Amino acid sequence: MLPGTLYETHVKTTNLEVAIDFYKKIGMHLAHMIEERRVAFFWFDKHNKKEQMLGVWEVTEKEFNKSHFAFKVSYEDIVKAKDWLHERGIEPRSAFGLEPVEPMVHTWTPTANLYFYDPDGNSLEFLCLLPEKKNVKQDVLYLSEWERM
Repeated sequence: MLPGTLYETHVKTTNLEVAIDFYKKIGMHLAHMIEERRVAFFWFDKHNKKEQMLGVWEVTEKEFNKSHFAFKVSYEDIVKAKDWLHERGIEPRSAFGLEPVEPMVHTWTPTANLYFYDPDGNSLEFLCLLPEKKNVKQDVLYLSEWERM
């Protein structure tokens, strides 16, 4: 029974309106906002409400600390993720010594991943579970390298 699945996660922002615009831009759906508490809640999937939620809390710069979370996406989506982000004015970022020329693979999981930041510098990730584990010595490599194996 425990620990179950992740239902919600929360990140902090220093500007709630900017954060709301960003999360809408990447396809999340504003579920509820509580102005007096300076918090907005988003559904990850507009068709499957009440499954996964993100809370975005406005705090002072002194209270702010960066977070990380990942969006699970399909293989088709991870392949298109870089262009999808660019269409929205969002730059993918380098990670683990690799430039964001394409998704990378964490070989131990295995997952294909592409990283980017929200306006506050929270680290976000598109993550696709890959169907098979391969015997690879590298921890991280590009998806095209993984596919050639």
